[in-house]
Amino acid sequence: MTGDVRARLARITARIAAAAEAAGRDPGAVSLLLAVKTQPVGVVREAVEAGATVLGHNRAQELLRTAPQLADLPHEMHFIGHLQSNKVNQVLPWVSCVQSVDRAALATRLDNAAGREGRVVDVFAQVNTSGESTKFGVPPQETLPLTFAIGALPNLRLRGLMTIGASSPDPAVVRASFAHLADLRDAVAASGAPGTAEARELSMGMSGDLELAVAAGSTMVRVGTAVFGPREA
Repeated sequence: MTGDVRARLARITARIAAAAEAAGRDPGAVSLLLAVKTQPVGVVREAVEAGATVLGHNRAQELLRTAPQLADLPHEMHFIGHLQSNKVNQVLPWVSCVQSVDRAALATRLDNAAGREGRVVDVFAQVNTSGESTKFGVPPQETLPLTFAIGALPNLRLRGLMTIGASSPDPAVVRASFAHLADLRDAVAASGAPGTAEARELSMGMSGDLELAVAAGSTMVRVGTAVFGPREA
């Protein structure tokens, strides 16, 4: 399995670099987050040992099951799925970043928990740029109020915005959902509101649409299937 994971990781890294170069961007400006999903801990360890440095979990229960077994390896752990408020205290000790902050109440809960731990936690505001009811995130028109609320909290650092691309066979529709997030990021960073000036990152793009996301300005793509294969039940 080690060879498979290493080879797939190399292929996805090459895809990201090629996408950046095609867009006239520095490949080093786009980082890779591996979405761990339901993978066995041994496979995830192989990915880290092969060079993966940022991991992401969609589900709190999976994070709590696997994170302790990866604690000896150097890596960054992000939470990228919908986070229920009652899971904050369980999740926060194991992550350095929460990418799915989609409501001010969750931001406040995270801030309070981070304060109790005596640290500052990185966050992204999640925006539903496609308007699809199956996706989480604030509507685009609520992006500024949410980011202003996050930026005012002392124990959170707003790194940028996150979205999931539109579920469409039309590349133009997917591209538009990413371009919209980039425009919103620019508005947030230029707003002058406290805690927003450095919110320049865009977490967008997955295995099937990363080229479109990178062309639209993504600084972090979240990939699982292309490295680990289809998600298990």
